[in-house]
Amino acid sequence: MSTVVETLMKEHRFIEKLLGSLQVFVEQLESDQQDARARVADYVEFFREFADRCHHGKEEDQLFVTLGDHGFPRDAGPLFVMVAEHNMGRQRIKELGAIAGGEGPLSEEDLRQIRESAGDFIPLLRMHIQKEDEILFPAAERALPPEVLDDLAKGFDDFERTIIGDGTHEKLHALGERLIRDFPPPAAW
Repeated sequence: MSTVVETLMKEHRFIEKLLGSLQVFVEQLESDQQDARARVADYVEFFREFADRCHHGKEEDQLFVTLGDHGFPRDAGPLFVMVAEHNMGRQRIKELGAIAGGEGPLSEEDLRQIRESAGDFIPLLRMHIQKEDEILFPAAERALPPEVLDDLAKGFDDFERTIIGDGTHEKLHALGERLIRDFPPPAAW
C-alpha cells in the first residue's frame, strides 16, 4: 500500500471513530443537554477542520487532481461522486454549525435539526469512506505510477504544513481524542 493511501485510510479510521462518537452524543442528547451547544461546536470544528479542510482538502486538491490528470473523468464517475458527497457532508455540518452558533438551551427545533443533520451525515460519510477505501484508492494505486504516488505523499506533507499549518493536525487530533473519550463510540465503529 502506498504512503498516500495509508495516510488517507489512517485518517478514515479516526474519522469513523468520531462518527461513532457523534452518534453516541446525539443519542444522549435526549437525557443530557449540559454544554450541548459547545459539544456540537466541537464536533463541527473537528469535521469542518480535520475531516473536510485537512482530509478532503488532500483528496480534492491533490489526489483527485492527479487522478484527473491521469485519465479519470472529473465530471462523471468516482471523482464526481466523491466531490458531490463531500459537498453533501459540508451542508450537514453547516446546519450543525448554525445550531452551535446559537445561544441558550437547545430548543425542540434545535434537537430535531441535530438529529436530522447528524442522522444524514453519519451514514453518508461512513458509506463515502467505504467507497474510497474499497474502490477509489485501489483504482488510484493501479493507475498512478510509483513516482507519482511518491510526489503525492510529499504534496500531502506540504499541504499539511503550508495550507493547514504546523501543529493544526495535532490540535485537531487532540480535540477528536477528547470527544472520543467523552462520548466513546461503540466497539463496532
